[in-house]
Amino acid sequence: MRGPRMDHTRRGIADPDLTFPEALLQLRDTIPTITNTQEVPISNPTITPYNTGLNGVNQPNNMLFTDILWWTLGGLGVMILLIRIGQLAWAKLRLVSAMNTKGRQQHFWKVKQWSWMPGLKRSLIYAPLWKKRHNREIQLSSAVNMGTLPSRLQAAVLLVYLGSNLAYMFVLDWQQANKYALCAEIRGRSGTLSVVNMIPLIIFAGRNNPLIGLLNISFDTYNLLHRWMGRMSVFEVLIHFIAWAVVQVADDGWEGVKHKILYDRFISSGTVGVVAMFVILVLSLSPVRHAFYESFLNTHIILALVAFICTWIHCVSATVHGGLPQIPWVLAIFILWGAERFARVIRLAYANRSSRGYTTATVEPMPGEACRVTMHLPRHIPVRPGQHAYLRFAGLKPWENHPFSIAWFEHTYSPSSLPTYSSSSSSSEKHPPGTTPTSTTVSFIIGAHTGFTRQLYNTARASPLGALTLRAAFEGPYAGHHSFDSYGHVVLFAGATGITHQLSYIRHLINGCNDRTACTRRITLVWIVRDHEVLEWIHPYMEQILRLPNRQEILRIKIFVTRPKTAMGVNVLSTSGTVQKLPGRPNVVTLLAKEQDEQMGAMVVGVCGPGGLGDDVRGAVRGMQGLGTVVDFVEESFTW
Repeated sequence: MRGPRMDHTRRGIADPDLTFPEALLQLRDTIPTITNTQEVPISNPTITPYNTGLNGVNQPNNMLFTDILWWTLGGLGVMILLIRIGQLAWAKLRLVSAMNTKGRQQHFWKVKQWSWMPGLKRSLIYAPLWKKRHNREIQLSSAVNMGTLPSRLQAAVLLVYLGSNLAYMFVLDWQQANKYALCAEIRGRSGTLSVVNMIPLIIFAGRNNPLIGLLNISFDTYNLLHRWMGRMSVFEVLIHFIAWAVVQVADDGWEGVKHKILYDRFISSGTVGVVAMFVILVLSLSPVRHAFYESFLNTHIILALVAFICTWIHCVSATVHGGLPQIPWVLAIFILWGAERFARVIRLAYANRSSRGYTTATVEPMPGEACRVTMHLPRHIPVRPGQHAYLRFAGLKPWENHPFSIAWFEHTYSPSSLPTYSSSSSSSEKHPPGTTPTSTTVSFIIGAHTGFTRQLYNTARASPLGALTLRAAFEGPYAGHHSFDSYGHVVLFAGATGITHQLSYIRHLINGCNDRTACTRRITLVWIVRDHEVLEWIHPYMEQILRLPNRQEILRIKIFVTRPKTAMGVNVLSTSGTVQKLPGRPNVVTLLAKEQDEQMGAMVVGVCGPGGLGDDVRGAVRGMQGLGTVVDFVEESFTW
């Protein structure tokens, strides 16, 4: 007896009772038909797994290279910190042993140094990248500025850091037969390194960066590192996006890419972040940045915030359980950024508001297209030589703030009911006994260039009272980590408004010499100006300096006028012959050779002014190395 008939049609095979042609027709009718209006996606197991998540990503190697990068930065920081501690200890020893010694008797410190130090200064520490140019800007035309070159030491640090990033990026399994799996590994590596670089990127961008004072590295150097780390981070995130797109296009075509960008939160957030970072890169190119700096700065902050927010969304919306492993790093970025901004707010609130009122500023237009700004702070703010502050003015783009060197400061004192102790070594101004400082007046010289500084100058000139008084805000002071107290001989070069930075040292060092709290016995100030009328900028401050005790024995001033409106020779502006006004530009090499011949103790040469002047002084100081005396070099600059 035959059993039940099998349903051959349901199982997709032909009925054996049918003839061959009939069987073919039956099979044809049972096979699904794919039409142009209904496509059935076919997943490719060699492509699909590698377009998202951690599939194909070599996470152990990613974390290994992250740790190596962190240890590299940490090791460099520790090494610089140890050098910094050694420098401070050496300077303190020199200060303690020589601050009660006459200049000619500081011979030990004039010559005492390690035999290899002059060569290291000449060939690495003070050396420009190539021949002479360092802070002198590269001008392709009057409107196109290509920025400056790093020093040789800065270039070495950048080479190590950027080179290691590239090396870590391409330590991959190049023997991988599946190119899409290789793309996934590239995607994971580049994305990881890009986020890792964002952390020091944020730290180095902050003006409240604690490493500035701790390591004695200027904000200008951190700003240089910030720019190059930013470029590397953008390069890596572009590689990250391209590696994803290659797999996605192979898997689902350009329509699939478009659909993911528009409707997948994980991909769309990443894409917006990539676009924001790429726009930052384009706008930060030197010609664009220099041509529209104020607009660039505001746009830069907004786009950076967009990029960080998108990075956060991208990490938390991943299909990986718990999100991508980079989430703690993104959280650290927000904490660091928020902490730095909070520190700014605290500084602003503390310095500009007290029971005595708010900060006001008096803006006086000066000859030579400059302003003398005097800010009256409602509380006592300690100020050290070489410091600067960020200023805001009500009614003049108050959302913008710009750094300016502090030229002069004075404290107001009131009788104190408690015992007080003064120390002229920590302040450039005498502290009357039995009093307490209650408020501070801080002065600046601001040259009129473009944008904010030009608007400030024009507004002050238009004032019918001859000066402008308005509400203002003082944020600072910052920097001031270079102390010249342990040097017996100090030579200061200033160009135009660069005099503000050098003035702050002169009063402090003369007071320190008189009180025997500083080793300084000779100060030479060289100021280069276009016309003698700009002497009015610092007239009230220089009058006070010239009246200080023993000033004639300590201070020599040489003023070089490069474009006098009338013919002039050498003018002696003081009865002691210690203040001279000369035509033309100084011969820096000759001036410094004369100072070295008369050197008292260890010498430091400081410069603040145009990049060309800084490069000239740097070159001359390098030439002085190896001639048997200690000569150090300090440059104050802000390359943007």
